[in-house]
Amino acid sequence: MNGAHAVARTLLDSGVEVCFANPGTSELHFVAALDDEPALRAVLCLFEGVATGAADGYGRMTGRPAATLLHLGPGLGNGLANLHNARRAGTPVVNLVGDHATFHKKYDAPLESDVDALARTVSGWVRRCDDPATVGGDVAEAVAAATGAPGQVATVLLPADVSWSDGARPAPPVPARPPTPVSPRTVATVNVALRTGEPAALLLGGAATREPALSAAGRIAAATGARLLCETFPARLERGAGLPAVERLGYLAEGAMAQLDGVRHLVLVGSRAPVSFFGHPTLPSEPTPDGCRIHTLATTADDIPAALDELADTLAVDTPAGLQAAARPALPTGELTAETAAAVVGALLPEGAIVVDEANTSGLWLPGATAGAPRHDWLTLTGGAIGQGLPLAAGAALACPDRPVLCLEADGSAMYTISALWTHAREGLDITTVIFANGSYAILNVESQRLGVPADGSAHHDLLDLTRPGLGFIALARGMGVPASRATTTEDFTDQLRRGFAESGPHLIEAAVPPLF
Repeated sequence: MNGAHAVARTLLDSGVEVCFANPGTSELHFVAALDDEPALRAVLCLFEGVATGAADGYGRMTGRPAATLLHLGPGLGNGLANLHNARRAGTPVVNLVGDHATFHKKYDAPLESDVDALARTVSGWVRRCDDPATVGGDVAEAVAAATGAPGQVATVLLPADVSWSDGARPAPPVPARPPTPVSPRTVATVNVALRTGEPAALLLGGAATREPALSAAGRIAAATGARLLCETFPARLERGAGLPAVERLGYLAEGAMAQLDGVRHLVLVGSRAPVSFFGHPTLPSEPTPDGCRIHTLATTADDIPAALDELADTLAVDTPAGLQAAARPALPTGELTAETAAAVVGALLPEGAIVVDEANTSGLWLPGATAGAPRHDWLTLTGGAIGQGLPLAAGAALACPDRPVLCLEADGSAMYTISALWTHAREGLDITTVIFANGSYAILNVESQRLGVPADGSAHHDLLDLTRPGLGFIALARGMGVPASRATTTEDFTDQLRRGFAESGPHLIEAAVPPLF
């Protein structure tokens, strides 16, 4: 058996069932090995950032890693932005990065680079395989490293001659590191803080934004009066009617400061202490108010559900969680704006939907409009590196083929990974994509105003404007096999979104909305 076959068999034996691939010459022996392992589904992506983003979406929805197949340093480099998002999400991902044959590296061929250094920028675990006899064990350890608490990106660097050489064998699965139990002393400390009667808030992240942890957090909030918040960009938030309502921390520092104003105890549950996204000349980098004590109940490496259950059993013995009531907006009519589009989404969102949100400024009204919709999952831009939405939707759809996926995408962000639409079509994925076409990098107009940057110059206008020429998403989508339509009124958008949800397979709606700024 050669190294490539051992890698494929080890991945399958370790529970990896999908490989998002953009292969090159160094990976062709692994491509050939996939013919002998049909249970390992190979999904072609036309850009490495699509492969890495899809692996992120798959891992968020299953809790299991997908593999990516990338070509040397430049291929890994093309995938770094969405690996950054996966790292911030704590998503299990296993990268297989082909490299030059070991004997060839000294010649500094054109594609030679410091791939090890690139891998370390986004990976919690990196290993270079130099011997076909050990490659199976290396891959099994990579899967365990990716899957162990908290999830992380694990990268295997696979020289071409290790793939093609004989003497390899598959390795059995390696047990993943389980979550760490939270100490009774930590639970008791938080218990005391929440019993003071002083204003408090729970800031949820990681597993805390999923049932049953979310329900335990809701009980605690109901019993103590603590506010229930989650990270600005949660990896996967379960929400909708019948679940505790959770308020996302504001993106802008001003908003986060207002939400936390007066809080004297902030309890971190699978989240980090909040910081603003960017430094500002006159605003603090930490939005927590002076005098607020920060308590860590559990980190992402800890057993978050057990910690919340233990805390709830002491603070809220007979207190049920407050649950979001079922409610939908009335269908609007007339002008199509980001606000009316959000109301349409809230009115029509199917039960069990997976919403991928990279709407950016066009998404300001979405949380309120969808709060009382039937239960659904909300996936967000965890690391802030745009171009995540379309690939993330592909991975989520492959992970959950029985659930509809709604991808809400800003026009500028969509262009980073627009080729993901081709994968949507090729795989027949049930994804309805809404492109909010406002013809602008609108978030940068917001930031310019906040920073007091002069915005009336031609260079400033040109570098934030997407209308010269305009982006033709209908032609782009149809050119890659995705049926597409354009909505210019609320009635158009309602009809087209209904059709997208009713029909299987991919659809794209270009929603022409005015920019907010």
